[in-house]
Amino acid sequence: MKAYLLAGLALAVASGPALAGTPYVDKREHRQAHRIYNGIKSGELTYGEAARLIRGQHRVRRLERQFKSDGVVTPAERAILHHRLNVQNVRIYKNKHD
Repeated sequence: MKAYLLAGLALAVASGPALAGTPYVDKREHRQAHRIYNGIKSGELTYGEAARLIRGQHRVRRLERQFKSDGVVTPAERAILHHRLNVQNVRIYKNKHD
């Protein structure tokens, strides 16, 4: 039951509205949330691993909202977001394959 609750939360976080021109970032967040959900569903991720990954997704989303707060996402800010998403990508992979 906890796993499905976490998975639903992950999908809700990743599927927020795209505001200030970061469609690629939003798509990556969404794909990563699906990977977390699939890991929970298949049993590749434990409750603790999934919770940590979801918190990481929250941090990326919060940073994105902060960058969008002035109405524009600069190339430097976009690069920071992509770096953070790359880090999350590696964490998801490692947790699913350990």
